[in-house]
Amino acid sequence: MRDLGGLWADLTDLVLPVECAGCRERRPGLRHGVCPGCVAALGALRPRAVRPTPAPPGLPPCVALGPYGGPLREALLAYKDHGRHGLARPLGALLAEVVAAGVGEVRPVTLVPVPDTAAAARARFGDHLGRLTRHCADRLRRAGWPVRVRRPLRALPRPDSVTLDSAGRAAAAESAFRVRPRSPSAPGGAVVVLDDILTTGATLAAVGRVLGASGLSPTVAAVLAATEKRHRP
Repeated sequence: MRDLGGLWADLTDLVLPVECAGCRERRPGLRHGVCPGCVAALGALRPRAVRPTPAPPGLPPCVALGPYGGPLREALLAYKDHGRHGLARPLGALLAEVVAAGVGEVRPVTLVPVPDTAAAARARFGDHLGRLTRHCADRLRRAGWPVRVRRPLRALPRPDSVTLDSAGRAAAAESAFRVRPRSPSAPGGAVVVLDDILTTGATLAAVGRVLGASGLSPTVAAVLAATEKRHRP
């Protein structure tokens, strides 16, 4: 379902600021949100299976568009932390490719975004993953996929994961999610959990366990980027 023409249109439809969201360079006369070089770099990425080591219990199979680096990392930071909300459409389209790769053949899909805490949503001027999910679903539907979006979970307050080590992330994630009252029964087809970045896998594993206990076991988790463990020589 790769459409580089559509990807280019999505990315270059972002008028101003002149700083590229992918490489942060300011160039005279740059009229688009993402420069041609970064569009090409993002367009060259292909979804692949990823798995953190060690993988926490309950982590569903995971597929990522690419490693957390380069233009993909910068575009995510620009979107999440610097208010570049216009990037939701192209990033959502890229996330749709990850979903398609993770599920395989066209069939009914239920998208379940990992919920933000209220504090995180306020800091990012809204539900950043909700926006990505909406554009992801739209792109899949245009490609012929039967798609539903469900939000069966709510997020409880928890510490910022940036300040935690892997053990701290796991402990925080374990008690971070609850099933909403009167959550609908499990649908047919594939259940895909959506997140933006995979690090230790603690959050996705916790979501997978909570969903599984409620009868909504994830088929796969789809993310835009996955961190890569660096090995010391």
